[in-house]
Amino acid sequence: MKFSNGCWLWQEGVECFSPAHVYDAQLGEKGVKLCCPTSRIVHRGDTLGGVNLTVEITAPAKGVIRVKASHHLGALRRGPSFDLSLDEAAAFDAEQTKDSILVRSGDLRLEIDKDSAEMTFYHGECRLTASRAKDLAYVKTDWRGAAYDRGPGNAYMRAQLDLGVGERIYGLGERFGPFVKNGQSIDIWNEDGGTSTQQAYKNIPFYLSSAGYGVFVNHPERVSFEVGSEMVSKVGFTVEGESLDYFFIDGPQMKDVIMRYTDLTGKPPLPAPWTFGLWLSTSFTTNYDEETVNSFVDGMLSRGIPLSVFHFDCFWMRGFSWCDFVWDPEMFPDPKGMLARLKAKGLKICAWINSYVGQESCLFEEGMRNGYFLKRSDGSVWQWDMWQPGLAIVDFTNPQARAWYAGKLEALVDMGVDCFKTDFGERIPTDTVYYDGSDPQKMHNFYTYLYNKTVYEVLEKKKGKKDAVLFARSATAGGQKFPVHWGGDCWSTYEAMQESLRGGLSLTCSGFGYWSHDIGGFERRSTADVYKRWCAFGLLSSHSRLHGSDSYRVPWIYDEEAVDVLRFFTQLKAELMPYLYRAAVETSASGVPMMRAMTLEFPQDRNCDYLCSQYMLGDSLLVAPILNDRSMAEYYLPEGRWTNVLTGEERGGGRWYREHHGYMSIPLYAREGSIVAFGASKGGAQYDYAKNTRYYVYALKDGETAQTCVYDENAVCRAQLTVTRTAQEYKVVYTGQSPCSVVFYGGEAAAELELSGAGSASVEVKG
Repeated sequence: MKFSNGCWLWQEGVECFSPAHVYDAQLGEKGVKLCCPTSRIVHRGDTLGGVNLTVEITAPAKGVIRVKASHHLGALRRGPSFDLSLDEAAAFDAEQTKDSILVRSGDLRLEIDKDSAEMTFYHGECRLTASRAKDLAYVKTDWRGAAYDRGPGNAYMRAQLDLGVGERIYGLGERFGPFVKNGQSIDIWNEDGGTSTQQAYKNIPFYLSSAGYGVFVNHPERVSFEVGSEMVSKVGFTVEGESLDYFFIDGPQMKDVIMRYTDLTGKPPLPAPWTFGLWLSTSFTTNYDEETVNSFVDGMLSRGIPLSVFHFDCFWMRGFSWCDFVWDPEMFPDPKGMLARLKAKGLKICAWINSYVGQESCLFEEGMRNGYFLKRSDGSVWQWDMWQPGLAIVDFTNPQARAWYAGKLEALVDMGVDCFKTDFGERIPTDTVYYDGSDPQKMHNFYTYLYNKTVYEVLEKKKGKKDAVLFARSATAGGQKFPVHWGGDCWSTYEAMQESLRGGLSLTCSGFGYWSHDIGGFERRSTADVYKRWCAFGLLSSHSRLHGSDSYRVPWIYDEEAVDVLRFFTQLKAELMPYLYRAAVETSASGVPMMRAMTLEFPQDRNCDYLCSQYMLGDSLLVAPILNDRSMAEYYLPEGRWTNVLTGEERGGGRWYREHHGYMSIPLYAREGSIVAFGASKGGAQYDYAKNTRYYVYALKDGETAQTCVYDENAVCRAQLTVTRTAQEYKVVYTGQSPCSVVFYGGEAAAELELSGAGSASVEVKG
């Protein structure tokens, strides 16, 4: 939100009140409280009126400093609020000198100048950013003087932090525009707008700076960010009301910031191995029954394409009946039997749901009678005709409504459903009344948290924590605790592939560990060319789903080559599962995403600063999707030696490459000094990853050691391989019980070693 008119003026009617100095400071055991008048106090008479800001500073975790600024502390504060893990025992150190107040938390230091109330953040002795004069402000947009102030309306709290030369800002949720957010105005407000506009399904009030820090604005309502857009050397963030609460999060690296941020807001849990396999959908408005479903499943299996999950989209229920959770009896007369027959083929079952109940649903009258829906101020049910005629929205602030909704899902799980696609949750009204009195402005974004939490907890209860998984579209801060999320409704074009990837990398920079997208695109039907390229991209994402709007996504409707391409990359992902699952285990522990922007992994390489057409999949593999109809790959390899995983060809880094690729190929490179474990898959993502594993050791330097683990589905390390290179040989220590092979790339020829079980061995370096 912009308040200024250039450098010197405010917009008409706007008045800004910023701290003039620190009048009084109270240092306690757990925090600092500052009295900051917005005009300088020269004598006692100056204290008799005017606008004061109360600033409270605490350290809720190591390396985190919380700043809360308020105008009127007595303002009504209704929920909801984010579910945060705050460390009450976090180290907090504060001291006061004649001129300044110093607050420390780990290596993070905040220095407050008492004469100006300016705040400067440091990592050690390195200055990170600062809040200067007029950066922190209480703003009124209808100011007529204190005697004529109309109260809390038209009131905002705003903070600004310096944006250094060359400093880049990332994150703020799933954003489909430019990956680097500098120059953008961004409102944190969930909307159902597809993937080709400034609107987003997943808005997260957290940004990540290339300078090695992050800022989390602790407000579930609309937060307006001006990222070098109002003041080109500032990041500003504004909320409506009388207070502003933000967390300043130290690094020093961007990955460290994400770790600390997810310490606060929650780690993404570890999805079960089967979730990483291929998901196939009925698509949205297509016609289908059990015969159609079986034709898809059997067609995939007969063509050697392993499936993990079959997804039933909306029309598993009757038209006008969403959601009643009742299978359409004409299309599915024996749903329980059908699900059992599909599961006998080795499939998990996913069913589409949302939190809306249309007027024709058999559940509508029950929900209305029991007060389970959002209401208008006159007590009537809030309804509209968007998406379903007479639609009502389940009120998840009502415990009875949550239990009612959960009970419907539990019945589906008992029938054979394994997981749910939690669609929608973005178009949540603000002219509504909640059961618990929640603020509807705050609930607009936060609604999706309660929605997905309710569904996820059903699956935890019925399937166990290990097998609980969603396929969710909407999210807010903390939503990463209910994986997996997909990118929403995209077109079926190369441009949409790029938009989706930008959105995914922006989301994973915002604390989300896993991400997926609709292979082949959602709206309309892609060309066979786009479909085949999207298959490679989709199967080298953390999670992989074929889904469309009004057309199917099985490969044979495109051409026979599409079948071969899908089979090839599905099998490649299955073989990579020991590596991918190790990456997922680490993501669940650290919060650092599986699919990560190049700049996260290579923050010192300026060529990676703006890169959003390629990514790292885990810490060792680089993926560069082909995003044009000329079959041309254009990608960058950072410094070091890189090995093509598909061909074994080694290339030097620190430069760009441009080359032609057939459909069975994609730039997929292993980083030097890494070990990538391949499994002995017989046709799917779920198998014993530690049995007959093949370990590839890539470009290990003389004197260096590399190590990797292979985990089972309980995140227990079943095999560990440690390799040390000298000038003459590779020394290997292996702890697994199953035979394995080790292949060494990095000389003129690849060397290979066979191990029958746990032990140590060595092999000569060739070349």
